[in-house]
Amino acid sequence: MVRRFLKLLMMNGLLLTFAVSSSSAQVPDGTIKVTSRMVAQGVGLSWGEGVLTYKGRDYPFTFKASGLFRDIDTKIAAAELSGRVFELKRLEDFSGNYQRLESETAAGGTAAGAAMKNQKGVVVNLVSTVEGRKFVLAREGMDIELKK
Repeated sequence: MVRRFLKLLMMNGLLLTFAVSSSSAQVPDGTIKVTSRMVAQGVGLSWGEGVLTYKGRDYPFTFKASGLFRDIDTKIAAAELSGRVFELKRLEDFSGNYQRLESETAAGGTAAGAAMKNQKGVVVNLVSTVEGRKFVLAREGMDIELKK
């Protein structure tokens, strides 16, 4: 059962990558990893920190999202999410409000990954790296800001 779920999770990640990529073999401009998160129970607000790896360097960022982590244990401190970044031409273009492009839903109807794009055209494919961790990117999107 665990292997089957991991295969499904990996396939979802691959499908998201291909769905967002305009060319079949697009190389990501960077990667991200969410390193911590907090949740306001009953409100559906999540916030936390992560790291963008871009041109061989790490850049810390903060995020805030409404309804991002639904149907998971609210006591979990780290979101365990990672992703690939596309269309990032300048570092300062990474900050912004990201809106959902598409999502691949798992059996429970909640996404195990999301493709999102900000107002500057930067695309992020975000995927849960831990079994059972599902999330939904709400209509308000996700605000990301590079730390200064």
